[in-house]
Amino acid sequence: MPMKTDVDKQDYSDEPVELPINGILDLHTFHPSDLGDLIPDYIEACLEKDIYSLRFIHGKGRGVLRRSVHALLDRHPAVSGYSLAGDRSSWGATLVTLSRKPNSGSRQPG
Repeated sequence: MPMKTDVDKQDYSDEPVELPINGILDLHTFHPSDLGDLIPDYIEACLEKDIYSLRFIHGKGRGVLRRSVHALLDRHPAVSGYSLAGDRSSWGATLVTLSRKPNSGSRQPG
């Protein structure tokens, strides 16, 4: 079942859109103020589908979105680690590994 969010991909309207839960989330289409709920909700939706490797695409830009994503990942108990992508997207995407059982403590970018 796809996850629903309150952010429209084009105009940030209040109409919910369904997101595929496949471990890849392109954050370019979301308003930055929605990340605080979006990232944890997406992680939980992935865990429900037994998806433990995620990719958050935040773009390169000035790094504001990347830092916000990393701060949220640091606080999520199911995140066992994360790093910038090593492929052509490099620092435009963050790869995340989830643990099967939530753990405590903060993680550092790997």
